[in-house]
Amino acid sequence: MSFDIEPSFAPTGVTILGLVNESHAEILTKEALVFISTLQREYNSTRKELLKKRDERQQEIDRGSLPDFLPETAYIRRSDWTAAKIAPGLEDRRVEITGPVDRKMVINALNSGARTFMADFEDSNSPTWENNLNGQVNLRDAIRGTITFTNPAGKNYQLNEKIATLLVRPRGWHMEEKHILVDGEAMSASIFDFGLFFFHNAKQQIKNGLGPYFYLPKMESHLEARLWNNIFNSAQSMFNIPRGTIRATVLIETILAAFEMDEIIYELREHSSGLNCGRWDYIFSFIKKFRQYPEYVLPNRSDISMTVPFMSAYVKLLINTCHRRGVHAMGGMSAHIPIKSNAELNEAAMTKVRDDKLREVTAGHDGTWVAHPDLVKIAIKIFDKHMPEPNQINIESDVKVTQADLLNLNFEGSITEAGIRDNIQVGLEYMESWLRGVGCVPIHNLMEDAATAEISRSQLWQWARHQSVTKEGIKVTGDYTLRILNEEIEKIKESMGSKYDSSKYDVAKMAFATNITGQKYDDFLTTLLYDKITTINSKPKL
Repeated sequence: MSFDIEPSFAPTGVTILGLVNESHAEILTKEALVFISTLQREYNSTRKELLKKRDERQQEIDRGSLPDFLPETAYIRRSDWTAAKIAPGLEDRRVEITGPVDRKMVINALNSGARTFMADFEDSNSPTWENNLNGQVNLRDAIRGTITFTNPAGKNYQLNEKIATLLVRPRGWHMEEKHILVDGEAMSASIFDFGLFFFHNAKQQIKNGLGPYFYLPKMESHLEARLWNNIFNSAQSMFNIPRGTIRATVLIETILAAFEMDEIIYELREHSSGLNCGRWDYIFSFIKKFRQYPEYVLPNRSDISMTVPFMSAYVKLLINTCHRRGVHAMGGMSAHIPIKSNAELNEAAMTKVRDDKLREVTAGHDGTWVAHPDLVKIAIKIFDKHMPEPNQINIESDVKVTQADLLNLNFEGSITEAGIRDNIQVGLEYMESWLRGVGCVPIHNLMEDAATAEISRSQLWQWARHQSVTKEGIKVTGDYTLRILNEEIEKIKESMGSKYDSSKYDVAKMAFATNITGQKYDDFLTTLLYDKITTINSKPKL
């Protein structure tokens, strides 16, 4: 249902600005709102202070202070300690499927044969009010085994007897949920997503023999991990649940976090279930943090493989750190997906997926990510062959990774007009879909989410900023990127015909154009566009 109802919950100081239907009201109960507003009041000021520290660190980098391992936490890196024992249902994570929290996806992912499913409120979800609350409803129903779905053609979907273990990724610290105010201030989206899921499902997950398990995105320091740990402790205390019941895997997807892997696990050691190589956001972060440096200009995205020096060093450090601390070292996402319309192209894509998963398991990863149910069997077959045990946490190496290794760009690559056009096409198509409420989009036979769109606009900005020269001999300027943008929009108009008028391409183009000339640069596309998808009701529910 989509009609508005008058909620009868009114915790002091909480204002709901979004429309609430009957199923959403079951999520936004008075008790749930009291719980999340308590966490907001306790921890939002710390969140904002940490975001200020991000800005200050960026200014230091711009002035020439490159990131390095922290001297003040060297004792943590040198000491022998391990994180908590592996939690139930997380021993074997050889293949994890990921995707947004829409109802059909949740059912298909849990039924996919993957060991775990990361249900995503973040990069593969367009965070509309309706998407977020529908996602909470869907996960609640899935955990209780009652979720079903019927598509327009009448096909029914329901859960199998054996399903994947569920993990949930809330939005990052930089995002706000503007449809709810606490004491007149927008809620932290992280606290909103985490809090509602935990409130409604933590005890049921324990009853199911598992626990409330999470993925934590886009952190830039161990202090941000400490904030999550404090929130976990408060949530568990309020529910009289033992500390350590919550488990969280941290995505190492920023260059700054790469220098603090030990410290991040240490801060979360009662709750840690490992680290993950969030490769696409990591590349985005590398460009973003060093965008003022001409010597750190990266080539076409297609030239940045996991075997180039700075990416290879990141992988080695993550695996070694995790295994030394007794937690999972998870691999990342290959963007390739099945191409059902062309057998030859499909085989080429599947070969790339196999090669990627083989690289991960032989490097020492304890599991990997896939974005499509058809890839689960491919990945499982490779991990079964090379990792017969539930994981390979017991395998350690004496690899040493230095600051120079993590910043090493000594590899071949080029900037081409095709690469520029590809970035513009990916950025435009993804942003247009996101504005329509779709956060996970197949483009050019690759599954794209917010992270890959961020790479696209950041590379364009970087190339224009430093007036890079393409392989064809063209100097990239802001005028040049805008000309190519206009050309690509005209192609889209021609291909869509009258349907263009009802699309979001004009809005996407206007926003994209502000970030590809080498001048203005927004921290995140999602924060740049968020106000475009908010649906603030003129009559607040107090």
